[in-house]
Amino acid sequence: LHGVNDAEGIKAVLEAGKAHDVVILGGGLIGVEITEALARKGCRVTIVEKRNQILHDLDWEMAKLVELHLESHGVKVLTNTIFEGFQGDGRIRGVQTSRGVLPADLAILALGIRPNAELARQAGLAIGPLGGVKVDSHMRTSDPDIYAAGDCVESVNFFTQQPCYEPFGSIANKQGRIVATNLCGAKDTFPATLHSVACQVFEYGVARSGLNEQTARDLGYEVTTVLAPSPDREHFVPGAKTLMLKLVVDTKSRQLLGAQAIGPGHPDKRIDVATMAIGGRMTVDQVANLDLCYAPRFSPVMDNLITAANIARNKLDGAMVGITPMELHRRIVNREDILLLDVRTHSEYEQERLSHSRHIPLGILRERMGELPKDKLIVAFCNISLRGYEAALILRAAGFADVRVLDGGLDMWPYEKLQ
Repeated sequence: LHGVNDAEGIKAVLEAGKAHDVVILGGGLIGVEITEALARKGCRVTIVEKRNQILHDLDWEMAKLVELHLESHGVKVLTNTIFEGFQGDGRIRGVQTSRGVLPADLAILALGIRPNAELARQAGLAIGPLGGVKVDSHMRTSDPDIYAAGDCVESVNFFTQQPCYEPFGSIANKQGRIVATNLCGAKDTFPATLHSVACQVFEYGVARSGLNEQTARDLGYEVTTVLAPSPDREHFVPGAKTLMLKLVVDTKSRQLLGAQAIGPGHPDKRIDVATMAIGGRMTVDQVANLDLCYAPRFSPVMDNLITAANIARNKLDGAMVGITPMELHRRIVNREDILLLDVRTHSEYEQERLSHSRHIPLGILRERMGELPKDKLIVAFCNISLRGYEAALILRAAGFADVRVLDGGLDMWPYEKLQ
């Protein structure tokens, strides 16, 4: 996609009913967000992504949950798949990939954005390492009489203080105001960015800010992570919808490093608050006590972000030992001796469950804990792992040495479930 002309061309093809099989090359923000419009026009849509996940700004398990949501709407997602070429005789008939040929009446290239800095280059202005115009905090270029702002300039990352490329309308407009302010004789500067982004994927909102887990580890942080699903308002309020949060926390300083949110609930409110907390270098202890507005129609009595921060505190203080979905799945695949303890009600268990799990409802766990072995790892869980956490506390108090809680529970389990 290059602009309005491409968008109008796609619209014309769809209106003429000429596109039945559509292949989108690229699973980033643009590729994922355009999917809904195509699917609602009756197209069979396939997303081809060369990486091991779509939406690479998210961590893998969060992106996988979005992928599963896309597939629930009939969208086929092919990750770890390389585009090799087009097939057709003047009109596209197929897309050749490393996994075979995909039928296609229309192919959309959504492969990312590059800064068009050619004019600046011809003018002799300095170009940054990422190909954008190099500017200082006042948005001045290497020529002090020339300013630049928007999608062609490079910004500075909050954590690394290194150049980054942030082609977003929100940033462009803030930079434009700073340029105007400075041109008029006042002084203003543009701060480092946290890479805060959001998009819509059918009913799911997707938002993130700060560092994801992998980037934080790559930068040398020792991190503690949290997966926290819960309704975005009081559960008894009509219209309450699930919101799934992930927090990335610096284990040593307890500072919030990053936050991600997905789901049919509204993610932007929580990520906007998290952005303020990350930028202010707040700890999860401070986040957990933020005086956020409350009314049942707007949030749970303990807001989703506050609950996630409290889970992080429990982990950091040793009150909760979690296990990530990826780690548990790896151990299951390796056939390690693990007991999966499902503490939900009978009706919940009958609807969906994990393979080979042991079912003991939380209400009768104390009277039946003698059935459980004390010499193996026990992973307790429920839908959101609140009851799983309570079960772990009960078992640990009774002398069970290695009891962990499945992070995010079944609601954020990105692998197959039995139904």
